Amino acid sequence: MDYEAYLTIATVVTVLLTLLATKIATDVILMGALGFLVISGILTPTEGLYGFANPGVMTIAILYVVSAGLKETGAIQWIAGHLLGNPKTTQQATLKVFLPSSFLSAFMNNTAVVAMFIPSIQEWSKRTKVPASKLLLPLSYAAILGGTCTLIGTSTNLVVDGLLQSTQGLSLSMFSLIWLGLPLVLIGGMFLYFCGDKLLPNRQGAVEQLDLAREYSVDVIVDKSGPLVGKTIEEAGLRNLSHGYLIEIHRQSRMITAASPDTELAAEDRLIFVGSPECAREIRLIRGLAPASKDIEKLQITHHERCLVEAVIGPEFTGLGQSIKNSRFRTRFQAAIISVSRNGQRIEGKIGDIRLQVGDTLLLETSQDFVGQYRSRRDFLLVSAINDSTPPAFDKAPTALAILFLMIMLSATSLLTILESALLAAGAMLATRCITVAKARRNIDLTVITVIAASFSLGTAMTKTGAAEAIANNLFLSADLSPWVMLGIVYFLTVIFTEMITNNAAAILMFPIAIAVADKMDVNYLPFVIAVMFAASASFITPLGYQTNLMVMGPGGYHSRDYMKIGLPMSLITAACSISLIPLIWHF
Repeated sequence: MDYEAYLTIATVVTVLLTLLATKIATDVILMGALGFLVISGILTPTEGLYGFANPGVMTIAILYVVSAGLKETGAIQWIAGHLLGNPKTTQQATLKVFLPSSFLSAFMNNTAVVAMFIPSIQEWSKRTKVPASKLLLPLSYAAILGGTCTLIGTSTNLVVDGLLQSTQGLSLSMFSLIWLGLPLVLIGGMFLYFCGDKLLPNRQGAVEQLDLAREYSVDVIVDKSGPLVGKTIEEAGLRNLSHGYLIEIHRQSRMITAASPDTELAAEDRLIFVGSPECAREIRLIRGLAPASKDIEKLQITHHERCLVEAVIGPEFTGLGQSIKNSRFRTRFQAAIISVSRNGQRIEGKIGDIRLQVGDTLLLETSQDFVGQYRSRRDFLLVSAINDSTPPAFDKAPTALAILFLMIMLSATSLLTILESALLAAGAMLATRCITVAKARRNIDLTVITVIAASFSLGTAMTKTGAAEAIANNLFLSADLSPWVMLGIVYFLTVIFTEMITNNAAAILMFPIAIAVADKMDVNYLPFVIAVMFAASASFITPLGYQTNLMVMGPGGYHSRDYMKIGLPMSLITAACSISLIPLIWHF
C-alpha cells in the first residue's frame, strides 16, 4: 500500500472512533472526512461528492415524500386499526403487531411505520392489558426484518443497489431480495412469538402522568356520517387514551356521566374529554370525531396547514379581562381556542364566556405559521407547537394507498426503475394533495441524506487507493478459507460496524471490502454484497444501531440490557439463516 491507502484507513478509523467517543453530529463528522479526502487530494471533488448524485440516495430522499403522504392521510392508522383486533394473549398480540408492521415496512420507510404504530400500540396495550414493553421492541424488529424483503424496504438496500449500479453496472429488482427476506421475517416472527414474552420486560413507558400535566377539556362531536355511530366507547378506541379520558357525553337534552365502555355512540353526540395538551392531538387521530367549536370551522386555513399550539397570555395582551367572544380572538389571530387552562387546572363552561387573565394557557387550533408570527409578540409570554398535531386527511387515505400500490407495480414489472416510480409516486402525492409541498420539504431528512451521501466518499477512497483490496488480501486471506467461511466473516464484521455506527455507513464501508474478497477468491461477488446488505440492517443488539430501536426505547421503558437480552439471540438466528441461504440463492 502507498501512503494514500494508509491515510484513507487512518481517516476511516478516525471517523469510527469519533462516532463512538464523542457527541459530535454524525453528518458533521462524515462531511469533515469528505472534506479531508478532497483537500488532501485522495479524491477529486467529483469523486468526493458522487454520493449526492447516487440514484440510491436520491431514491431515499424521494421516498420520504411518499411515506409522508401515507402518514398525513392516516393510511397507516387505518390499516393498524383494522388489523390489531382484540388478542387474548401476549403471543397473539405480538403476532398482530409483527405481521402488519413487517408487511408495511417492506414497501415504505420503516421509521414512518414505527412512528405511526407507537401511539396505536400504546392505546391498544391498555385496552388489551398487554404491556407496551412486550410489543414495541418486536415492532422495531418487525420493521427491520420487513424492510429486507424489497429493494425499497430500507435505505440500506437502496444504498447498496446504488453502489452496485455505479461500480458493477448491476441493478437489483424490487423483489430480488424477497427469497431471503421472507424466510428471515418468518424465522424472526417465530422467535418473537415463542420467546418474546419471556425475554422482554414488563415495564411502564415514559409517559407523563395526567395529574402532572396542564389539564384541558376538549369537546368533539360524533360525525353523523362517520364510522363511530353505533359503536361502543370501547370499540371506538376511546376507553383508554394515553393522554386523557372521557368524562361525559351530551346527547340532545341529557348528559351521560361516567359512561360505561359498552355505551353506544350516537350521531351528533358531544363528547367531553379531559387531559394533557397531547389529548387533543390524540383525539384528532380518531376518524369519525369532529371539533365541537364552530370557530374552528370558520378558520380560513386549509386542513393540511392546521396544527395545535399552546400559548400563554402575557401582560400586554389586548383582550385582558374581556370574554373570549368579545376579544374577537379568532378574527384577530386566525386561531380558534379549543380549551383554557388556569393554574394547571381546566376552566369549565362555555369557551366564549371565559374572561382571559395573565398566565392563562390556551390550547389553539391555528396555522403552522402561528408560532413564527407570535413567538416574539408581547401578547403571549410563550408560544409552542404540539408535535404531529395536524389532523389526518382520512378521506385521502385510499388515494395514498393506491399511489403506493401503483409505485410498487410499476417497479416490480420493470416498466420503470425504482427511482422513476418513486418520482412518479411523490408527484402524485403532491398533485392529489395527500401532502403539501411545505410538508414534503419538512419530511425529507436532510441529515440522513447527508450522512449517507458523505459516507460514499469513504467507500470510494477505500477502493481507489487499494485499501479495501489490501485489507481483503492481508486480513481475510491469511489462511486458506472456504467461500462460506469468508461470507460469515464479512457478515459478522458488518454486524459489528452497524451496531457501532449507522447501518448505511457500515454498508458503504464494507461494500468495497466485500467486492475485493470476492475478486481475490475468484468467486461471484453478489453473495458477499447481499451479505453486507442484510447484515447492515440486522441491528438488534443496541438501541443506537438502528433508528427504530431508539424510537421505541422511551415509550417502552427499555434499558440497554433489554436489547442485549433479546437482540443477541435474534442477531445470531438471522445470521445463521442468512449465511446458510445466501449461497443457495446467489451462487458462488
